[in-house]
Amino acid sequence: MIVYREFSVEELPQVLKLYENAGWTAYLGDTEQLERALRNSLCVIGAFDGPCLAGFVRCVGDGEHILYVQDLIVDPPYKRRGIGGALLRGARERYAGVRMFCLSTDAVDPDSNSFYAAMDMKRYETAGIAGYLW
Repeated sequence: MIVYREFSVEELPQVLKLYENAGWTAYLGDTEQLERALRNSLCVIGAFDGPCLAGFVRCVGDGEHILYVQDLIVDPPYKRRGIGGALLRGARERYAGVRMFCLSTDAVDPDSNSFYAAMDMKRYETAGIAGYLW
């Protein structure tokens, strides 16, 4: 059973493994920088299958006027199980009063773009980056 809960740097080794499994190599070069990023995030909500981190959403912002989803990642073996949607909805519910809830993704990534559209987010595009707002 998947359990959703907040976490921080105590799960750094699992966060690194998730980025590696997904091919998100930009996060792998400086562990201390990633640790600071986790500490300074507004919230990080994980999907845990027992002790295993199956996915997480990391949000930055002020929690009042803007919330930006910096990362939404699900380990490939856990995809298509509703985890990404649950993580995104969990962040949205937690910050329901925020004026702007947004994120960016690759404009030509069909999986990401159809996922965010299915979540009823509104798309905008600029310079090859697709942004989504709720």
